[in-house]
Amino acid sequence: MSNSPDAGIEFPAWPQHDDAERTALLRALDQGQWWRVGGSEVDEFEREFAEYHGAGHALAVTNGTHALELALQVLDVGPGAEVIVPAFTFISSSQAVQRLGAVAVPVDVDPDTYCLDVAAAEAAVTSRTSAIMPVHMAGQFADMDRLDKLSTSTGVPVLQDAAHAHGAHWRGKRVGELGSIATFSFQNGKLMTAGEGGAVLFEDEAQWEKAFVLHSCGRPKGDRGYFHLTSGSNFRMNEFSAAVLRAQLGRLDSQIATRQARWPVLSALLAGIDGVVPQTVDPRSDRNPSYMAMFRMPGVTEERRNAVVDELVRRGIPAFMAFRAVYRTQAFWETGAPDLTTEELAARCPVSEEITRDCVWLHHRVLLGTEEQLHRLAAVVADVVAGA
Repeated sequence: MSNSPDAGIEFPAWPQHDDAERTALLRALDQGQWWRVGGSEVDEFEREFAEYHGAGHALAVTNGTHALELALQVLDVGPGAEVIVPAFTFISSSQAVQRLGAVAVPVDVDPDTYCLDVAAAEAAVTSRTSAIMPVHMAGQFADMDRLDKLSTSTGVPVLQDAAHAHGAHWRGKRVGELGSIATFSFQNGKLMTAGEGGAVLFEDEAQWEKAFVLHSCGRPKGDRGYFHLTSGSNFRMNEFSAAVLRAQLGRLDSQIATRQARWPVLSALLAGIDGVVPQTVDPRSDRNPSYMAMFRMPGVTEERRNAVVDELVRRGIPAFMAFRAVYRTQAFWETGAPDLTTEELAARCPVSEEITRDCVWLHHRVLLGTEEQLHRLAAVVADVVAGA
């Protein structure tokens, strides 16, 4: 590969923090109660996060994977159930299902948006299907109009995996206004972060109450007599994480505005590179927070894609190989896999097979940089792709 141009681009750091986080941490420290039962930070964060996303209720939890597990439990997913998941996604989507003893059923994704293919999901629905779990990939909504119709016609609830979609809008509606449970992650790379953490949005108060009991060792809110009602687990968020997340939420709008202005610029630059095709944004996804800047190199081998990523990283670009199709991992087959072989699933998911091989993503902090930095970034990508 060519050694020029070299990147040398000082993209903004991630995570970002300032005195807002310092003040919040001291506020949590000085209140003298560091867990949610006695403190106020988690309660306040839940209220603020629910209001921001247009939901009736939010429940803060330990991480995004636990958020998925908890939401699935609220939907009574367990042994004997099936849950439809995208084949192309981070493996938490399938593992959350499998850890509950249910079967994860991977289906293919759209070649342009990389989100769940609704027709493929419809074809996979059986009498055992208990949930359909779209992932809003990189902040781009799955087709919620068609998913809502599919849910209505089959009676199967939709569970939105919105780990990439903090602050996103679909046709002007916020995540919490779309009539289905939604989960979020606050892992270190996410659009707002406390290192780890997660949340579940509910419109239905009874579902929220059920989730609260499950996430607090089966213990109802306000219980002092250890009257554990069910076999839950401990998914409670601590006060320090909630305090940091309240500060992170306060700057989310300005960051989304910057990324939303920058992605069309970078997307156009990437589209101008021979052999590069950026992720398409469905215009109905009218506020896309751009969790990742994703692009494909159709037709390349996985080895060539990996070489491109390695060279971009060597030149200082925060580049990553795309997720591997979930059935292409050893972990997927440990438990709760469908009664199909890897190759049978691959034949059903040709787009996911291609994206596994040819997709690259860039950390969203590049979209917090300047337009001049994006032009320099695109020049590096063009050089690396041409030399690969």
